[in-house]
Amino acid sequence: MAWPIFRTEGVTKVYDTGEVQVHALAGVDLTLFAGELAVLLGPSGSGKSTLLNILGGLDRASSGHVWFRDTDLTALRERGLTRFRRDHVGFVFQFYNLVPSLSARENVQLVTDVAREPMPPEEALGLVGLSHRMDHFPAEMSGGEQQRVAIARAIAKRPEVLLCDEPTGALDSKTGIQVLEALKDINDRFGTTTVVITHNAAIRKMAHRVVRFQDGRITEVEVNETRLAPHEIVW
Repeated sequence: MAWPIFRTEGVTKVYDTGEVQVHALAGVDLTLFAGELAVLLGPSGSGKSTLLNILGGLDRASSGHVWFRDTDLTALRERGLTRFRRDHVGFVFQFYNLVPSLSARENVQLVTDVAREPMPPEEALGLVGLSHRMDHFPAEMSGGEQQRVAIARAIAKRPEVLLCDEPTGALDSKTGIQVLEALKDINDRFGTTTVVITHNAAIRKMAHRVVRFQDGRITEVEVNETRLAPHEIVW
């Protein structure tokens, strides 16, 4: 039986721009389970990224509660959130955020140098199929390869949770499927709870759980009885 790894109750997020208040989240109740691959689906501006940032300790809720296992993240101070991010969470974003002057190996090493029990950069890059590209620089790599370096960097610290914000958003379908294969393999191999934000509805078919967003609220949560492999998905 899978145990809850994230729980949210009544989570709201309001951004005050000075002239107007933007309600990014309007009371979100959600449970995500350990070991699952969940897809957060919805149009731009529906609240997906805001919730992901709150789950990952990059942002704070305006009201409500967020638990990681038994820890109330909303009660932590900045130092506690920093420790939570460092010890438990890996992030993958739409844009790869690699250091151009560093090789793939060196980009991954940025994380392994500060993590508690990291895997060697070479192992992490091997897991995403880039053993042959370790000493190449970002400018020498395709977009899909750069994104897989970013995934290797995120998993190298052995996180319990991998949070991915539009990881295929800048990629064509063929390259995007390679990235999704890497994410699925990490989830299968290590049981890393993986949350993928996308506006591409086809990707939902590879998830254990699909969470649909609209206007800052969750409109539907569905569990896939059968899942497709990434290469079976038609974009």
